[in-house]
Amino acid sequence: MPFQFYSNIISQASRKVAGGILAAGLALISFGLLIYLLPRFFATLAAMFFFITGIGTCITALKIFAVQRHIDKEINKEPSEYRENVRIRIEQH
Repeated sequence: MPFQFYSNIISQASRKVAGGILAAGLALISFGLLIYLLPRFFATLAAMFFFITGIGTCITALKIFAVQRHIDKEINKEPSEYRENVRIRIEQH
């Protein structure tokens, strides 16, 4: 009597994986066909996406620059009396 390692659980899992791969393939084919049939529409969508993403990226960079400038001003506001007459002494044995 041969050993049987094949079970119903493995069969169901492989069918679900195959179904997911098939759905992804059909979606890619459909998307490619839509791009082929409506190139101006998808070019416009891509342009809008890159434009909006670019604006968001620039806004984020400007916020970082503003916060960094604020931090630099706060650091430079420190009274200088704490830094005067300070000597670092290193003792060697």
